Amino acid sequence: MKKLFLLFTASLTLAAVYAQNISSSKVPHAVTSAFKTQHPNIKNVSWETENGGYEANFKMNGTNSSATYDEKGSLLESEADIKVSQLPAGASEYIKGHYKSAIKEASKITKANGEVNYEAMVNHTDVIFDSNGKFLKETKEEKEDKEDKAKKH
Repeated sequence: MKKLFLLFTASLTLAAVYAQNISSSKVPHAVTSAFKTQHPNIKNVSWETENGGYEANFKMNGTNSSATYDEKGSLLESEADIKVSQLPAGASEYIKGHYKSAIKEASKITKANGEVNYEAMVNHTDVIFDSNGKFLKETKEEKEDKEDKAKKH
């Protein structure tokens, strides 16, 4: 019984960490207002909570994109898919030297302060680089794969 309780508790904790899809009616007005101001022509948006913020997933000019806001509507970061060939050279070299698999997809992340990072997905792991292609960190891909998000649009 104790093992079952620990397993259940661990499952709940993991579920809370992963992104949760939510309806737009559950997104704070400040967040939806900020998004509409920054992206007035985007109509088809799906929302999720992620790490305490609100992430809008959408297509912009045919590219899968996202924007993450805090509960007050301040933009935390935006992300857009890019071609793998658009990763900085250092990032591609790092992947070749440290992973057996090829890069599945790539994106450019722009933080609110203008800092640019790049993300390469390899074997359900997000590998993050700075704007010069220097390795920063890796994190396991969240529950819902980006391809699944793209299929919703």
